[in-house]
Amino acid sequence: MAAVTLQPEHVSTSSRAGEALAPSVRPAWILPSGRLLRAAAPVLVLAALCLLITIANPNFIETRNLIRIANSAAVPLTLAMGATFIILLGSIDLSVEGGLAIAAMVLVLLAANDANGNDFGWLAVIAAIAASSLMGLVSGVVQTGLRIPSFMATLGMWFVGLGIATVMLGGSAVRLMDMNLRGLALTRVLDLPLAVWIAFAAFLLAVVIQYFTRLGRHIVAIGGGEDVAELSGVNLRRVRIAAFTLAGFFYGIAGVLAAAQLGQSNPVIGDGRLFAAVTAVVVGGTALTGGEGGVINTLVGVLIVAVLGNGMILLGISPYVQQTAQGLMIIAAVAISLDRVRLKIVK
Repeated sequence: MAAVTLQPEHVSTSSRAGEALAPSVRPAWILPSGRLLRAAAPVLVLAALCLLITIANPNFIETRNLIRIANSAAVPLTLAMGATFIILLGSIDLSVEGGLAIAAMVLVLLAANDANGNDFGWLAVIAAIAASSLMGLVSGVVQTGLRIPSFMATLGMWFVGLGIATVMLGGSAVRLMDMNLRGLALTRVLDLPLAVWIAFAAFLLAVVIQYFTRLGRHIVAIGGGEDVAELSGVNLRRVRIAAFTLAGFFYGIAGVLAAAQLGQSNPVIGDGRLFAAVTAVVVGGTALTGGEGGVINTLVGVLIVAVLGNGMILLGISPYVQQTAQGLMIIAAVAISLDRVRLKIVK
């Protein structure tokens, strides 16, 4: 009798298991989650933007204008690489502008300038990137050591960085007089400013880190599920500190490029950079919840923001309208990137 009563129950359980597994073996293009569509959306948006702007103003596709777009995207791309790793963790980094300001300040004050007699040349570049990386390290240590939300820890570091930069610069702009360092923005290779090639090299480095190193895999794993990652042997504290330090490294490169492009450093050199970086990351398709997306998505996001900004300038649209468009764009990008079917609680 026991065998007779157990058999139907076993069959029923197997049948239910088969029904539960059925959706997971469907082809990606018919998954109800629409994940493939969400992944392709940024590229489709970029292509549509380019087409519409070209129709409205054919000057958009002129070589000179495309070079202008690439040059304007160099600093945002480098900043967004660092921000991407933090967002992949499921965290947020508000210290972007502080890290950039610190790097630009250190570069200008240690290189030839109009405020002191220093002239350390390329050593100033190393010191600038190291200073910003140190800021990232401190952010990671504070966040993990005190166990406070990342946005609060990095908000504090943002103001620390801006405060130090303002005091060291005396509250005014200091000119960069080293022409070798200015060459980072003025020198052209294959018709593109050297800054564009440096930003592209930073992007390639970020690709290698995310997809071909243990650190990159662990960052994505933590963003996908912190508890599962910890059970799998991932050292959460170590990875978080490394990720924030890595972000600071990219902010440092961006600070060097920004100072070279402007030919100076000033306390507000990073104004607006945080919004631009986060917008690029989210518009590219990296989920704010972490664990989904990456630096390749961010490249597309940076291009969308740069193309949109350039196109609105060509069309004579007011800067205030441009800001409104960017705000609407980031809301739409978040709405598209989130899988609201599985999102039970919105905080």
